Amino acid sequence: MSSVTVIVPAHNEERRLALTLDRLTAWARARQSLVEIVVVDSASTDATAAVAGRYAGRYPLLRIVGAPFGKGNAIKAGVAAASSDLLYMCDADLSTPIEEADALLQPVLRGECDVAIGSREAASARRIGEPAYRHLMGRIFNTAVRLLAVPGIQDTQSGFKCFRASVARPLFEQLTIGGFAFDVEVLFLARRKGLRIREIPVTSTFDADTRVRPWRDAFAMAADVLRIRLNSLGGRYSTR
Repeated sequence: MSSVTVIVPAHNEERRLALTLDRLTAWARARQSLVEIVVVDSASTDATAAVAGRYAGRYPLLRIVGAPFGKGNAIKAGVAAASSDLLYMCDADLSTPIEEADALLQPVLRGECDVAIGSREAASARRIGEPAYRHLMGRIFNTAVRLLAVPGIQDTQSGFKCFRASVARPLFEQLTIGGFAFDVEVLFLARRKGLRIREIPVTSTFDADTRVRPWRDAFAMAADVLRIRLNSLGGRYSTR
């Protein structure tokens, strides 16, 4: 079975990171394949790195890398540091349980797609505890995404995705957006390269301690989606 790198972007996650790493390392030890965990400390000002460091001492395949502030910057650094065949990205709150990872890993491993997205909008997906206004904001944003950048994909913003490493590295090398809209840019680039993208239904539990600031980040993300279109029109992205 192919090796897997789990990439965990973490900004000021000292409070919940220990529980997340307990679950990730237990899952990794139970698998028959090689699993490394890369925690990306994204300009944290708390004890995030110290918490991760304690786990690295007990689980030799856990590494910590640093990155500038921003989720896109963190994932880009994690992709660059990864050494496995498959790359699985998950949020530090594990709002989608790590036990559901195989639903994304297996289609990529079998060669059925190059990128698998954990979708909260696909048939049979479950949302638990999400406020109605947050869901509405997400649908409005996704409508803009489908019109301007990535038509046909219902949920670009889920933090749970799997890539074949060989396709992920050239995509993330071109990434220009360091914030939350990086997902849209990387999927836009994947589409340009003709990669196969599949949405997989997942369970998602809302965590009120989210790092997303609904109104401020929504405007920034909308501007970033427009920037992706302008980058493309201006020839910013490589066609190779």
